[in-house]
Parts: sequence; structure tokens; C-alpha cells
Amino acid sequence: MRAAGPFLVRQYVTLPPGLGVFVVCLGTLVVPFDSAVNVAFPSIIQAFDMPIPAIQWVVISYTLTYAALMLVFGRVGDMLGHRRVFLCGGALGTLAFALCAVAPSLAWLLGARILQGIAAALALSCGPAIATSLYPETERTRVLGVYTMVFGLGSAVGSLIAGLLVQRWGWQAVFWFRMPLSLAAFVLGWGLPADLPASARERFDLLGAALLVLAIATMLLGLNRLQPGGGAAPWLAVFFAAAGGFVWHEVRTEHPIIDLHFFRDLDFSVLNASNIAIALVAFSIPLLMPFYFDRAAHLPAPAVGLMLATATLGTAATALVGGRIATHISPHRLAVLGAAATTAGQVLICLTGVAAGLVPLGLAMFLQGSGVGFFQVAYFDIATATIPRVQRGVAGSLVMMTRTVGVVTGATVLMLVFRSVRAHATAAGAGDATAFLTGFQTAFWASAGLAGLALLTLLLRGWKWLRADP
Repeated sequence: MRAAGPFLVRQYVTLPPGLGVFVVCLGTLVVPFDSAVNVAFPSIIQAFDMPIPAIQWVVISYTLTYAALMLVFGRVGDMLGHRRVFLCGGALGTLAFALCAVAPSLAWLLGARILQGIAAALALSCGPAIATSLYPETERTRVLGVYTMVFGLGSAVGSLIAGLLVQRWGWQAVFWFRMPLSLAAFVLGWGLPADLPASARERFDLLGAALLVLAIATMLLGLNRLQPGGGAAPWLAVFFAAAGGFVWHEVRTEHPIIDLHFFRDLDFSVLNASNIAIALVAFSIPLLMPFYFDRAAHLPAPAVGLMLATATLGTAATALVGGRIATHISPHRLAVLGAAATTAGQVLICLTGVAAGLVPLGLAMFLQGSGVGFFQVAYFDIATATIPRVQRGVAGSLVMMTRTVGVVTGATVLMLVFRSVRAHATAAGAGDATAFLTGFQTAFWASAGLAGLALLTLLLRGWKWLRADP
């Protein structure tokens, strides 16, 4: 037993590094497995006799919570120890999944989803920091590749098994099956190294944390309401005020939530903006492709799940490969490769369509997902190398937060483009099928253009020519 500031850390058995990474991945998997909840939407709507638009709050209550809290919990982990934060995530996640599964009302379910979001933020904020701490720095990129691979696999598997779970045990099963995983991560997590944080005596920036949470929450709520008559203006006004206050405060406080001086490096700022763009582009597939496969290809639900999994399987496969090749080439070059593959895949999806067959379309989706995998590994590597090791919780949280912002932005912006173009085509006299395809193709071309813009920016910054460190 040893002391860590005012806390006592008890350590009986330390797991081997490989098993330690497995435990971290186990605690992380429950987050991408949330893709299973989307499949249960019709059953949840029926169970609570709720209007279809209200189902969005099942997503928003969870996503908004963990997006707003991740960076704050990353800072807490850097100060008090990453294992403590990770264990709290496992314990709270176990409780949250049980509460979701037994929810007797929609209000109960939404409250439990908020708890689940807090648990997700606790686990995600410190998971990468723990995993990379188990190996020498020379192995950092490979470990991050494995972590990214697990995230991609989790999203694919969650969608694939959800139909079977819901059909046999009802909507509650998409929560019950994750409870033992979260519990196992909590129990086994006690065998992770009890790190002694270097910054344990620093003062926590409570005002900065409050402003950051308020800024992210109101930004995501504003984006969600970014449609005619949606009432986005008040939320976005609060966002700009809170974001401005956060920046003003952080540059003046001695121990900020995140040191904003890192963003004075234009390449680092470009990297974070590009990750938001790539995440937005990646989300176009789970957002719009289900409707496309249903209306254009008339695929049954299991086949839709298999087709959607091609993109996330591409992410998982190249994340593992990217973690290995990033030790031989510059992560900046790997980021360029990822942005290029994402752009190419997105363009091919636009050009291919089901008319060319499901196999070519699936390959195009796999290519898009592969690019996302390469880019995420490169981003993880650059971010953790840029931000000091004692702030690795903040670094990992920044990666996951920008990804989440991209996903939420994509859900809003791409759907807004799709609906607007479709409505315009219908008003111009187009049939329903034609109007649908016009809106779909416009949204995908818009996201392809965004991926191309990110690629062009990286090329103009000269990232193609950067070589790996000797």
C-alpha cells in the first residue's frame, strides 16, 4: 500500500500489460456497443407509447452528457490517478445499465441514460492513458491502434447482434448484455497499476470545468436544433458566451483544464478540426445508409446490418495496421493517407450506388472506414505526443471529444442537407423516389467535399513530406 496525496491506493496484484489492455478495452467496449440501442428504437417507442421524434432524447441525453464531461474527467484523472476514474466508470456503468433495463417510464430511462453518459465519460477519458502507460513510449502507437480497433469492432458488433437480442429478450436486452461487461471491467480494473499522478497537489479548475461543460452542452443542443423553427439561436448564443468565457479564463489560470497554448500551433489546430470533419463524414453511413438500403436496394434488416458493418470493420482493420506502420512513417503522413482514403471511399459511394451491385458498394464503404481508422490512429499518436505525458488523460479525452462533436454535427448538418434538398426536389415536381435519391446524393457529395477539404488542408500544410522521427 502507498500514499498518493490525500488518498491511499491499495494494490494487491498487478495485471500483465497485455491483460491490462484487455481490461481497458473491456471497459471501453460498452460505449461503441451503444449502437445496439438504435436497433431497439422501434421497441422503445412502442413500450413507452411515445411519438417518434421523442426518441432523439434517448440519444441526446447520453451523447451530450459524455461529450461534455470527457475533457473534465480526463483532467481529473491526470490529477487523482487514471485508474480511480476508470474504476468509477465501471461501477457507475454497471448501475446505469441495470437502471436503463428496468426503466418503467421514459423519464426514468432518460435519467438512467444520463448516468450512462457520465460512466462513459469516466471510462473513455482515462482508458487511452492507462493503456499507453502499460507499455514503453516506443509502443504507444501500436497500443493506440489496438484501442481504436476495439472501438470500431464494438460499433460493428453492437449493430449486428442487436436485432437478435431485441427479438428474443426485448429492448431491455441492449442494456442488460453490457452490464456484466462493465462489472467485469470494474472488478478486473483493480489489477491495473495504481498510478501516482504527478499533478496530485494541483488545484482543480472548477470554473473552467463548469464553463467547458456549459459550452459543449449548449453547442450540441444548438446543433441539434439547427433547422427552421428549431430554436437554435438561444442555445448557440449561450455557447459562444460560455466558450469565450472559457478561453478567457483558461489562459489566465495557473492550472487550466487544458492548456490552450497547444492550439497556437496551427498544425495542432488543423489536426483537431480535421478529426471533427472526418468523424462527421464517417457518420454519414450509419445516419443515411439504412434509409438508402431500405428504399433503393430493399434489403432486409439483417442484410442492412451486415452492409453497415463493412465501414466499421474497415476502421477496425486499418486501426490495427495503422498502429504498426506508424512506427515506420510519420503519423502526419498516416493522417494524410487516412484523409485520402476517406475522401476516395466517400466519392466512390456517391458514384457506385446499388445499381453497380452490393459488393462494389460494400468495398467503397470499407475504403471509407479504412481511411477513418488510419486517421484516428494518427490523430491519437500526434495528440498524445504533443500534450505532455502527465496530461495524457486530457490528450485522450480531447481525441474522443472532437470525434463526438463531429458525429453530433454530422447527424444535424447532413440530415438538414438531406431534408432540405429532398423537399426542394419534391416541390419542383420530382417523385418521391427521385427526391429521396437527390437528397441522399447531395448529402454524401457534401460530406465527400468536406473530407476533400480536410485532405487539401493537410497537403497544403506539407504533411505529405514529413518523415518519421529517427
